Parts: sequence; structure tokens; C-alpha cells
Amino acid sequence: MSNKVRKAHSLTGRITPELMREAFKSVKRNRGAAGIDRVSIEMFEANLEQNLLALMSALKQGTFVSKPLRRVFLPKAPGKFRPLGIPAVRDRVAQEVVRRLLAPLFESRFHPDSFGFRQERNCHQAIERVLELWRQGYSQVLDADIQGFFDNIPHAVIMQGLSAVVADGNILRLVEKFLNAGVMENGVFKPTSVGTPQGGVISPLLANIALDSLDWFLDKQGVRFVRYADDFVVMCRSEPRAQEALIAVRHHLADQLGLTLSPEKTHVTTFKKGFSFLGFDISSRSVTIRDKSVEKFKDKVRALTRRSCNMDQEAIDKLNRVIRGTANYFATPFSHNRWLFGHLDRWIRMRLRCMKYKRKWLTDNQRFRIKHLRRLGLLSLRDFYPTPV
Repeated sequence: MSNKVRKAHSLTGRITPELMREAFKSVKRNRGAAGIDRVSIEMFEANLEQNLLALMSALKQGTFVSKPLRRVFLPKAPGKFRPLGIPAVRDRVAQEVVRRLLAPLFESRFHPDSFGFRQERNCHQAIERVLELWRQGYSQVLDADIQGFFDNIPHAVIMQGLSAVVADGNILRLVEKFLNAGVMENGVFKPTSVGTPQGGVISPLLANIALDSLDWFLDKQGVRFVRYADDFVVMCRSEPRAQEALIAVRHHLADQLGLTLSPEKTHVTTFKKGFSFLGFDISSRSVTIRDKSVEKFKDKVRALTRRSCNMDQEAIDKLNRVIRGTANYFATPFSHNRWLFGHLDRWIRMRLRCMKYKRKWLTDNQRFRIKHLRRLGLLSLRDFYPTPV
């Protein structure tokens, strides 16, 4: 933390029926699959008041026991997968309750250049801050990657950061239970002695608490940085200063946090050469969507527009969700994706014209013009860009 603070002692007393209901509403909004107990959100909601009262009693009395997380693997890159831990719905509500109690205590103490999973902060603000620092002359960039952060962060580091602000023993023990819940993988229980699971409701907050010491360490070193969760860049005015920052970051991570930088993904570069950050390729020339992000988008579109699939309203609606999600993130005032978006729009229309469609004439596909697709409600990536004044 940046300075000494008065500790919070009586957080458990703030767990109320209203807080429990708000926590459940948040979990429901985020949807998600059932955990190891196979209880879905709908099943939990069927007897909501009784379930919430029982959970509140367990949280306040210290009898709560966290269930193991259900392990699933999401494709990350060719041949690589990201492990995801899915807590039970009951445990997600419990984590959200604790998160809501803890977040206000830490929010004001976090560094202003930390943007990940914080109120009224987002990825776009992080990138705008990077561009702002570049305009101020910070053109040398340490593009850093912490190796397996969520899987390797020691629990002691998290608990040390928590106990510096929180003195409520019951809340601290609840967090320890979340961290030590373990995972079930292919029917086999595996303990979790390190790391905070990706997929846990409280994990992003715990990540920020753990990395807060790095933020203030860099601040004291007099260097500029921008961090979003475990993804961060350090920006300097000269190449020697960036190399010094690399050594300092490596030592702080190893000595204070028990973590290491990925040697393959960490390097010192310049704005002229460019670097990748939060899904964008950033350079002194442009800010564009990464090739990897384009391929992920195309893979999603391909899955929805196979030749064997019917081109109907349901297909258009599913496709629109993919288009809207990508455009909302990458069609920003600071990015330069108009030409690429126009190219992707044409590619999407080409794939749609190859799908099965209930038509009257054999030549209908040839005459399947843009206006017909628009009539079906198809969105355009390029339309999400604001019209230049």
C-alpha cells in the first residue's frame, strides 16, 4: 500500500440479507455454468430466500466450507489451453459478498495507473493512458508478461496484502477458504496451494491486491507504467532506463511476490517498432486490432457460418452478438480499424451467401445483396465507428 491506513475490523457485521440479494443479482447477471455440485443459477434461484439465509448464516458464523472448483480448459492458442475454475453458484455468491465488502477498502488505495477490474475503469482508458505517456516523450517500452500469474501467485502474498488493511479474522479466513478450495479435474481432486483461480468472482480483486506493491514500487522508482490486472507496460524516456526498469521489476517480482517474468514474452521495445497490449497492436503509426484477435473473431464467425448451417434469423442473431462484442471493444476513437472492418464485413457477407438458405430460384444467392442482409438485421463492424465530423 502507498501509506499506512486504519484497518477495518467489523466487516462480518455488514453481511445483511440485502447484501446477499445484491450479490446474487450480480452472479445471475454474469450467468455462467454450474459448479462441481451441478446446481445451476436457475436451480439455486428456485429456493432463493432459503438458500441465501443459510449461506448468510454460514458466512457470519464461520462455518462456510468452499466446494472444489470444476476445472475446464478453454482454447488459448494452437495446442495451448487456459485452465478455468468454475465455483459452485453458492460459492460465487459468497465470493461476491466478500468482494463487495473488500473492494471499497482497497479502491482508494490502488495506484491511479492500475486499470483492471476497477470501478469506472476499463481497457480503453488504459490504452489512452499509454498513448498519453507516449505523447509526453515516454517512447521506450518494457513490454512485460508475468509467467502464469494466476496459477503461481503465492497465497501468502495475497493474505499479506489483505491483512494490511483488514483486521476481521472471519473475512480473512473466508478468503483463505476460497483460495484453498482445490479443483476437481476429470474426477480427481487437486489441492490449490498456490494461485487464485481464473473464473473466481473474487480473483481479479485479489490479483490487484497482490500486484499493488509492484505498482507503488515502480512509482517510487520514478518510472511510468500502465497495468491492467497481470498485463502491464513500463514506459521510459531512454533505452538504458527501460533496461534498468526490467532488472528492477524482475527482482521485485522474485523477492517480494515469488513470481517471474516470461523470458519469451518480456522485452524492451520502442513505440516506433510497436508492441501488443490488451488486444491492440500499438505503435507510433497506428493502433490496430492484433492479428491474433482477428483470427479469434474469424474462428467464431466460421463456427456460425458453415455451409451446412441454415442461414436464418437465429444464425443472424448469433452472428450479431459476435460482431457487436468485437466492434464495441475495437471500434474506438483512438484505433485505426476502419479499413480492416470493411474487409471483414465483406468476408462475413461472402460466408453468409454460401450458407443454406430457403430460396425460390437457383440464382437467389447471386442476387443476395447487402440490402437483403440488412433487412434480416445483419450488423456491420464498420458502422460501429462514429461518423467523422
